[in-house]
This record gives sequence, structure tokens and C-alpha cells, in this order.
Amino acid sequence: MKQFALPIRFGVATSGCLIAYFLILSLFNLHTNVFFSLFNGVITGFGIYEAIKYYKMEVRNGFDYGKGFTAGLVTGFVATLIFTLFFALYATEINALFLQELTTVWFNDFKNFEGIVFFTVAIMGFATSLVLTLSFMQLFKTSNNISKKPISTSVN
Repeated sequence: MKQFALPIRFGVATSGCLIAYFLILSLFNLHTNVFFSLFNGVITGFGIYEAIKYYKMEVRNGFDYGKGFTAGLVTGFVATLIFTLFFALYATEINALFLQELTTVWFNDFKNFEGIVFFTVAIMGFATSLVLTLSFMQLFKTSNNISKKPISTSVN
């Protein structure tokens, strides 16, 4: 469980940033514009990147691709789960008119729009987490192409 402590902390912090961003957008009545949700990927990406970076610093020589990938994925999934729960709470309890506003902007004919929105938020978060973790691990993995021995440059 100790190996998940850092990614869970980063996931909680990332979800806090996502929630804060959403609430700031709602102050300016921009939260119904789905194009602003593209910045969620930037926030999630930063959280995943930092989690992998700090995890690598923490375990030093024990770092490998699988452990780094797990750290990034756990961070993204925790952030997505918490944000999706917040989003569902916001849409059903805090601002009950939110889904109606979102429906009139994009879709007028869905009767069970609520479930579709929550499912979409979760799937987008999970997919973003997976893609960004795979991308960032390319930066953090150790390369097998670099020789550990110095190359001799002397000519006989």
C-alpha cells in the first residue's frame, strides 16, 4: 500500500485543482461550454507528470517502467474518480439546473442525459490518464540504447 501513497496524494491534489477550475468556470457561467474542459487534460497531465517524477526521485534505483506507469495511472484514476463524484454531486445537488443548461446547449432530445454525462466525464478522464501516462513514461523510462561504458576515442 505504501507504493500507492504518493500517487493517491497526487490524485487527490489533481482532483482538487480540477474541482477548483470547474468552480471558477461556474462563477463566470462558462462551465456549460465543453471546450473549457480541454484544460482538464492539462491539469491532469501536470498531476500525472509530477507524480511520476516524484515517485522516481523517491525510489531512485528501484524505478522501472511498470512502477512509474502504475504511479501515473493511479494518480489519474484517483483524480478522475473524485472529480466525477464531485461532478455528479454538483449536477444533482448543488446546481440542479446545470444539466438542463448543458442539455439545451448541446442536446435537446436525450431523456437520460444525466447518466450519459457522468459516464462521459469518467471515460474522458480515464482515457486522458492512460494516454498521458503512456506519453510521460517515455520521458522517464531508462533507455537501453545508451551504453554504460565510455566509448574510447583514441586512434592507434
